[in-house]
Amino acid sequence: MSNSSGTYEGFTAEERAAMKDHAKETKAAARRASAADKAAQAEQDVLAKIAETQESDRIMAERVHAVVTAGAPELAPKLWYGMPSYALDGKVVCFFQSAEKFKARYATLGFSDLAKLDEGTMWPAGFALTEVTPEVEERITALVKRAVG
Repeated sequence: MSNSSGTYEGFTAEERAAMKDHAKETKAAARRASAADKAAQAEQDVLAKIAETQESDRIMAERVHAVVTAGAPELAPKLWYGMPSYALDGKVVCFFQSAEKFKARYATLGFSDLAKLDEGTMWPAGFALTEVTPEVEERITALVKRAVG
């Protein structure tokens, strides 16, 4: 980040916290025994992270988790920079970013460059969420199915 004079100010407190979360997640994953143990613990880590989230974001994160895991069961839940994410072969395809974590106006459902959402020369890779309604659940389901398709 640069200030108006062009000098580097470093990472924000939120960015530093996310990087620390990522380092802890990587170390914890490396210590786990079997692949099944790692997968089960990774999902528990995601659910624990969701449970500690502020109420409005938590409600959306719980719904996103349920919709993603039902709509694309091949995606494995895991923490990614302290955020619930869903990976294919260990690589993150989509993630939920709470508004609270980065002091944003809204939560975000984001997709990595691995998601197969391509439409021509420009397409959305992030979606603002203020509420997860049945219509939003249908759209999320369609997106995650397409992302791994």
